[in-house]
Amino acid sequence: MIVAQRTGIPGNRRSPNHTKRLRLGLGIMLTLLLVVGGKLVLVQGLDAGGMAEAALDNRRRAVVLPAERGSIIDANGTVLANSVIRYNIVVDQTVNTKTGTFYRLEMVKGKDELVEVSRDQGISELASVLGMETKDVRDAVTGNQRYYIVAKDLKPDVEDRVSKLQIPGIVTEGTSKRVYPNGSVAGGIVGFLQDGVTGLAGLEQTQDEVLKGIPGKRLFEIGADGLRIPVGVDQLTPPEDGKDVKLTINSDIQYFAQQAIQSQSDKLSAEWGVIIVEDIKTGNIIAMADTNAPDPNDPGRVAAKDRGVRSVTAAYEPGSVEKMITASALIEEGKSSPLDTFTIPPSYTVDGQTFNDSFTHGTEQRTLAGILGWSMNTGTVMAGRRLSKDQRHDWLQKFGIGEAPDIGLPAEASGILTPVDQWDGRQEYTVLFGQGVSQSTLQTVRAFQTVANKGVMLQPRLIDSYINPGGTGEKVEAKPPRQVVSEGTAKQLRDILESAVTEGQIKDAAIDGYRVGAKTGTSESPCDDGKSGFCGYTASIVGMAPMDDPRFIVEVVLQRPKGSIYGITQGPVFRSVMSQVLRTYNVQPSTGEPARLPQYAK
Repeated sequence: MIVAQRTGIPGNRRSPNHTKRLRLGLGIMLTLLLVVGGKLVLVQGLDAGGMAEAALDNRRRAVVLPAERGSIIDANGTVLANSVIRYNIVVDQTVNTKTGTFYRLEMVKGKDELVEVSRDQGISELASVLGMETKDVRDAVTGNQRYYIVAKDLKPDVEDRVSKLQIPGIVTEGTSKRVYPNGSVAGGIVGFLQDGVTGLAGLEQTQDEVLKGIPGKRLFEIGADGLRIPVGVDQLTPPEDGKDVKLTINSDIQYFAQQAIQSQSDKLSAEWGVIIVEDIKTGNIIAMADTNAPDPNDPGRVAAKDRGVRSVTAAYEPGSVEKMITASALIEEGKSSPLDTFTIPPSYTVDGQTFNDSFTHGTEQRTLAGILGWSMNTGTVMAGRRLSKDQRHDWLQKFGIGEAPDIGLPAEASGILTPVDQWDGRQEYTVLFGQGVSQSTLQTVRAFQTVANKGVMLQPRLIDSYINPGGTGEKVEAKPPRQVVSEGTAKQLRDILESAVTEGQIKDAAIDGYRVGAKTGTSESPCDDGKSGFCGYTASIVGMAPMDDPRFIVEVVLQRPKGSIYGITQGPVFRSVMSQVLRTYNVQPSTGEPARLPQYAK
């Protein structure tokens, strides 16, 4: 007989661990029920709209509609840069191939109705819109590729017709193509784009926000099967096209000037050259020509250093063209006059600094007009000593040296006008004839425009206006003018400049039938490394015509031409460009007798 052994534990009592497990499981189940119930209340009651909106967002698809980038045009409306919007038609073949029929909204008897359309009908309609064979379209939309281009470069009106067909799997992709019909004409000024989208140089860069516009979009719904829902969301936000930028440039004069400076640069093996043409009465820049100008259609064909606009980016010592500012200061301060006489020795020493001229001469009796007419450093220093150092600095500043023109191009140079207290014993004199100071070509043109315009400085203008997509224009206001010297002083300076052509060294700048005033400049050009002294020189001429009522200024600059400094002149190039400008604008020949101020004292 088997006897059961008592364990000392009552038979009706359960293990404590087992009870705890039951309670823990029950608690977890209750918690899950509360979470699920709360979520149901949230979805069905409190946040039904939010969940519906989230579902709608998941079904929405957006197609970007690119804005048309504004054009850049010259003063006469000639297009220098413009864009065309084109679309590619793309298909997801996996969606279209499995489509039997689909639905779309159509206007039937004056109201929208849901219409069933077969795949064959959709393909036939698409072929008709695209001007393609039905078989070719069927082959293009059939297969297992998720991305396949059916047609390229379609105009916006065709894209709109394709979108209205609402064919499953078919979407449109917008692209913008930038073209430059005139190639390298004003290429550096116009600039170019990066990846065909963002401005990278020139006005394309600085005016990017104005030109690019605001993209639009087409928003619609896609079902779980990848098909477009015909009664779903269908919203169109049209793009806002960019504004056109109208310039003061005359592309015909720009082309002529580019050809002229390229020919002269090639002839003399110069590193680079520029020509500026400006309207004296308005400050409008008519041409700003560079050698090796880039073609924005393919800017990589020229070196990076040639892709800008050196007329505003390159600052250099201007040389003797600066003597005009010295003479203006002397006359305006009452310290000299055009016929004031000076006894000038073969060389001139002051404060231990010796100055010579570009030609050999004995002791001569010269007028102030003769000093400028023959570009004498000795006489300029002798006369300029009558100005205090502060006056020398202040008059350079009044004529805009050290002040960037700000015409809307990248990297415009201010030049270097060192404070007076930093001048050494030689620089205090060399600034009188354009050394020890640097400036851009446009700064020099602006200074000469001042004396040509009765002593009133007008800030140069490159951008004339902005034109809205609707055709209305927004004129860019000119910056306030400023009176730099009196009208009388300006007239005396013009007589000095005209006499430099009629009686002085610059006779090859003369133009038959027109009175011309001009000044040449030559300066040593520091080596690019800044340490090796000088590597050639800069040769320039700046002049105005007609002197009886000055209308245009032309400056020609050549950097480091090869050959003798004394055997090179820019006069013929100046004459050629100025003659072309006068003809183009139908400027009447001069009347009256030209100024012929004596170059030597009587």
